[in-house]
Order: sequence, then C-alpha cells, then structure tokens
Amino acid sequence: MSGPVVLSLARPRGGGRRMSTVMAQPGEDNEVLLSVHDLIGREVALDDLLRTMIDRIRTAMRADRCTLYLVDHGKGEVFSKAAHLPELPEIRLKLGQGVAGHVAQTGELVNVPSAKEDARFYGGVDEKTGYRTESMLAAAVRDRAGNIVGVVQLLNKLDGHFTDEDARLLTELSRQAGMAIESTTLHAQLLRPAAEATEPVPLQDRFNRIVGESAPMRQVYKLTTRAAASQATVLITGESGTGKELFARAVHVNSPRRDGAFVKVDCAALPASLIENELFGHERGAYTGADQRAVGKFDAAQKGTIFLDEIGELPLPVQGKLLRVLQDRDFERVGGNRPVEVDVRIVAATNRDLEKMVAAGTFRADLYYRIKVVEIRLPPLRARGPDDIGRLAKHFVTQAARRHARAVPTLSAVAMSRLCAYPWPGNVRELENCVESAVVIMDGREILPEHLPLPEATPALHAPSEMSPSRLPTPLAIPLSGNLPPTKPLADVEKEHILHVLDLVQGNRSLAARVLQIGRNTLARKLKDYGM
Repeated sequence: MSGPVVLSLARPRGGGRRMSTVMAQPGEDNEVLLSVHDLIGREVALDDLLRTMIDRIRTAMRADRCTLYLVDHGKGEVFSKAAHLPELPEIRLKLGQGVAGHVAQTGELVNVPSAKEDARFYGGVDEKTGYRTESMLAAAVRDRAGNIVGVVQLLNKLDGHFTDEDARLLTELSRQAGMAIESTTLHAQLLRPAAEATEPVPLQDRFNRIVGESAPMRQVYKLTTRAAASQATVLITGESGTGKELFARAVHVNSPRRDGAFVKVDCAALPASLIENELFGHERGAYTGADQRAVGKFDAAQKGTIFLDEIGELPLPVQGKLLRVLQDRDFERVGGNRPVEVDVRIVAATNRDLEKMVAAGTFRADLYYRIKVVEIRLPPLRARGPDDIGRLAKHFVTQAARRHARAVPTLSAVAMSRLCAYPWPGNVRELENCVESAVVIMDGREILPEHLPLPEATPALHAPSEMSPSRLPTPLAIPLSGNLPPTKPLADVEKEHILHVLDLVQGNRSLAARVLQIGRNTLARKLKDYGM
C-alpha cells in the first residue's frame, strides 16, 4: 500500500532529532521507529496495514523475507497474515510448533544461525514452498498488558547472520508493532476465549474501526473493497446509525485518492439557501457582503473525495447543479459565469428511500441514476445477528473504558443476552451509546443488566447463578398430604428454558451455552436428546 507510512531512524544531532531513511547498521546508536500511527484509527484495510509493517521491517533489517504471525488464542494456533510468501496463501502452526510457534508460546526471542541444526525449526514449510531457510530471527509481539498477540519472524540475513544488534532492533520493532495492533479492531479478535473460537480469526476484507463478521457484513466488505479500487460514484444507503460515514471513509482511504482530501458535507444540517454556496463557493460581489471570492467544498476536495451525507435533503435546484458536476466535471460558483473544472470522487449517503422520492418528484431521477453507480446497502444491526452484536458490544466496552480511564470491564452473560434481544432501532450508534453509559455508571468489574439504559420491556434472561433472592420465584405452597397441584417434570422445564434461550439468541449455540452457563458440547448433547 502506497502512502505516508514510513520506517525511519531518528538520530540525535545538535541536541535535536532528525528523521532519516538510512538503514540500521550493527553498532550504530539508532532507534527504529515504525510510524504507522497515521493509519491507525482510519478505515484502512487491516491486511494493508500489516503488510506495510513487514515491508518496512524487512527493509530495515536487511532480511530476505519477513512474516508477521498472529496468535489465535482461542484456537491455540499461530497463522501468517502478512508475509513475503508467494508460494502459500497462509501458514498455520500449533502453539509450540516451529520457531514461530515456540516464540508465541514462550515469548522468547530466538536467533537461529543455522536452521537445519536447531531442533525448533519446522521444515514442513520449506518442503511445501521449495524455499531454503538458512538463518532466522523471531521476536514476540505483545500488547501493553503483556499478552502475546503475534510473532515477527525474519528469514535469511542478506549479509551474513543476524546479530545481537539485529535482535535489539527487532525487539523494538515488535514492541511498536504490538502497540499498533492493539490500537486496531483486530486486537480483541486475537484474545477471544476458546469458547468463542468455533472458527479461525476471520480477517479478509476487514477494515480497521469496522467490526462485524456476519454474512450481510461480509458482503458489504467485499463490495466496499471493490468500489474503493475504482473511480466509480458510490451511494451508501441504510438506516440511521448503521455506519454510513465509516464506510464512506473506508472507500476513500483504500482508494487511489487516499492521499487527497476527504471532505464531508452534511446536507441536512445546512439551510437550503446556504447549501449551494457551501458546495460551490461564490465570486466576489455575488451578493451583499461577498467582498471576496470564497471556495466551496468541491474546491477543497480536488484530487480527493467529497462525501455528501443525507443527499436526499438537497433542494431540487442544487440537485441540478450537482448533476452537471457528475456529467461535465465542472461547475460555476455562485455569482460566476466561468466554469471551474473539478477532479473529485463523489460518495453519497442517505437513510431515505430515494426511489420513492423520485416517484414523488422531490428527487431528480437523472441524478439518482448518476449517483447509484455502485450502491452499498448497510444492514440494520438487528439483521446482523447476536454474534455481531456481541463483537460490537465488547469493542465499545474496551473503547469506552480507555476513553474514561477505567479498567476494561466484562459483560455478564445476562447483560449480553439482553443486548442481543433488544431490536436496536438506533442501530450501531445506539449500541455504542448504551455501552458507554454502562461503563460510566457501573461499579465493580462486570456490566450487569441494570447498568444498561434499555427500556424495561426488553426481555431479560437471568442465568441461574446470577439470580438474586429477590428474583427467585415465590415457592409453591405444597400440601404435606393429599393431591399435589399439577406440575411439570424437571426435564420438561429444562427443555423449555433451553429452547427459550436459543430463540432469544436466534439459534446461536455458543451464545446460548454462555447464557445457560453450560459447555457447548453439553448443550449439543441435550439438543440431540430432544431430537434436534
């Protein structure tokens, strides 16, 4: 990925610091800085971010190849996610297997001058690729809490063997790579518990700051990736709070225009009389008080992307002027008569039904078909399923805790079930605000249902061990003799409760097992006994 990410060496000179691109050489007093912070926090494809890391590390360390392995703690594996590995799409090793697996398991730094003579070396990869590994240097990648989240492994030093100085430099690079990974949405995926690890960590077509792995979101990722690589006009539709601006930025920062400006215009926030001036600017003397030329948003977005949020709010006269920009790639400022050429990409978004507006005559049909070259439909949160709700909730808990300088709490199983049962009319934005409120007002280390600012009518499910005495049902008055009142067998009550939980979590067995506080295998066995 081209762009502003650089690996530089900071050298003291004259009491200050100067950034240099000189290669690190053994014996020099250099500090290697992996500058990826300008990408962190942006909607950059995670694969591109990780690939940038290993490219810079290999160059600085003068190695033939570099691989970043990530540790999937839930599956007990390490897997290559960014690698100079043309022969294989991916390498997966068990923890402890090979040098990478050993480093991931122990945290030790390993310098192997001769791979064939080291018992930790796993030759299976060389056999599959035909590559010949001579020397290796590998270091653990840790987050700030000390968790091992990955391994950086270098193969075959270009000018001899890896030295102690190389080991020091790689340790520093690995530390900063860990900080970079921790600042992305990838971090929580790597630390998921084994109970949630039904599949390997999914990363393909993922964007930083955008969380979700449901089938509808995978389709959105695929379409966003393809749209970003083109110059096509994009229309993003979806309910309020589904993340339209995030995906608009993702289209921009993963496109050939990534180095240009991303200019947002909120069409719903401006009075109709000012929108045209905001978009196109005005000439001197255009109206009273216009004592000099003013450029508009289209001028500011030259060579970049302009994001027209809530495009359905544009007045009809301005729609006609926007249509001209799309057709002729020029416009006239307010009060002007000279065309101004423009080179921008337009990404628009709306939560309104533009087809109905076209039929009603409030939105131009010709403009609608011009902006709908590629349409990305964002699903509402309720359609994404409980797994995505759980992923988002945990992500927002972590973000809110850091923002308010608090220890990161856990979500109780009962609170999670309540979140999954709620319909979320405000979508992801409402979930984020709900979780942040809970983090702020809670005490202790666990978010409970009472901390969630949700309507009381929301169905709540209480795991047996979390039921307080006040929540327990009133005991039946059972006579000591005579006929007992009709009661259900315990097995029937258990079956009804399990099926009720499965219905609440939309059939997600992993989540149902956590809510019921039983193992997933136990749940599977019971369902089999029920003929399911």
